[in-house]
Amino acid sequence: MRVMLRAHMDTAATNEGIKSGALPDAMKKLMETVKPEAAYFGLHEGVRSCWMVFDLQDSAQMPPLMEDLFLQFNAELEVAPVMNAEDLAKGLAAMKSSG
Repeated sequence: MRVMLRAHMDTAATNEGIKSGALPDAMKKLMETVKPEAAYFGLHEGVRSCWMVFDLQDSAQMPPLMEDLFLQFNAELEVAPVMNAEDLAKGLAAMKSSG
């Protein structure tokens, strides 16, 4: 299932992560693992944030993927299913044919 991960990360924790190199290492490791089709980094609600869209094969993948963000950067995480335009068209076509 295609999902979007949104991570809001604590400023003090990410400041330390930048100084120590832990933040770029964690982002690189996460991106190498999930191979996102899209990844964006910026500010949201005044804190460092990232958004990644990737395929989550099994919900059991969530703890190993996300614990570093919780533990190292006091991140607030949200994972939500998302669709691209092709997925939406397929879903709408299925609704039309069943209705």
